[in-house]
Amino acid sequence: MYFSKKSKEPLELVQTSIWMCCEDECFGWMRENFSFDKEPLCPLCSSNMEKKTKMLPIL
Repeated sequence: MYFSKKSKEPLELVQTSIWMCCEDECFGWMRENFSFDKEPLCPLCSSNMEKKTKMLPIL
């Protein structure tokens, strides 16, 4: 039996606009283009969210 470790191609990251939870204890965030609301609430703790950017892989 033969097993090989295939080298995976590195994912291309781009600067993406996201919504991030304002609560310090919560780590909730979502991509802006996946939100239906203009100013969504955090799906984890129901707090307000603010716009930020994050380096994420292309979907």
